Amino acid sequence: MHFIKWAAVAALALTIGSDALAQTQAQATAPAPTSKNTIAWAAKPAKLPPFTGPNKLVYHQADVLAAHRGKQSWQQDVFLSRDYAGAWISMAPGEKTKTQFYADDRVFWVVQSGQMKVTIEGQEPFIASKHFLIQVPKRLQYSMEVVGNEPALRFEMRPAGESPDYPLSETPTPVKGVEYIKAVYSGHGNYDGKVNVPYIDFEKQIVQGGEKRGVWLRDDNNYVTILRSAKGVPTPADNVWGHFHANFPEIWLIIEGTQQFLVEGEKLITVTDGDLVAAPTGRWHRAMPYGDGPSTRLAYIPRPDNLHWYQPEQATGGGN
Repeated sequence: MHFIKWAAVAALALTIGSDALAQTQAQATAPAPTSKNTIAWAAKPAKLPPFTGPNKLVYHQADVLAAHRGKQSWQQDVFLSRDYAGAWISMAPGEKTKTQFYADDRVFWVVQSGQMKVTIEGQEPFIASKHFLIQVPKRLQYSMEVVGNEPALRFEMRPAGESPDYPLSETPTPVKGVEYIKAVYSGHGNYDGKVNVPYIDFEKQIVQGGEKRGVWLRDDNNYVTILRSAKGVPTPADNVWGHFHANFPEIWLIIEGTQQFLVEGEKLITVTDGDLVAAPTGRWHRAMPYGDGPSTRLAYIPRPDNLHWYQPEQATGGGN
């Protein structure tokens, strides 16, 4: 497919608003800007950047579970970028993690099935079940333990290339090329009580309670949005490509309903609750709610004030 005609695109910052349907439609066409659009020459790779390492267009949760059938405790790495390392992790009933923390970055995960007791420094322990969205700021010690009679499955995003640290009460898990020594640190990250909170119970607060929350977490290095729509929208034309990012890949986790994705160089795909979709740096991509009923995806982005490059004909309202 020929993409040169889209080399000059509009530089727009995507703003997450309160209208969930507008959020999802903004993935295909640019939202109304707060300042004048600027059409410029965007530096887009001449050849499509490949999927590398564990990264691929889609991981269907059903396929991941089938690959580990018969096991209760396992881990499958599914995403790796300059910023993030993402993995599906299953823990057996009664299994506990060590208490640990990360030096300079948040760690965050979504419980997909089962239940776990989560203990975070400075917080009351809580029981997390399906679709709890949990985050731990830098240098806060945390641990988790599976409760109940079934395994607990989670999708976890950790800082890429950063080994965890441990309190003196723990024995560090060996990491190749890493030596654990005694050293002193001070300070830690905090929850702001607004955007960044220990957890969001998606099912209770948003699905049942109707709470409007467009952002799961945000800081200088991380931005994860909750993009929920009441119903699907018609599938756009094949020449409506949404946007691309100049310096990072994007990944999405579906936590409700059905969505459609179109990534440059790939066929249109339809995904459901538990599936993961990724787009390499520099590839056009769009994401839309599909079918009847509400649907939700989490969009993982390492740069909060990130640039979205749009097609000029879409940014100016034409070419739909």
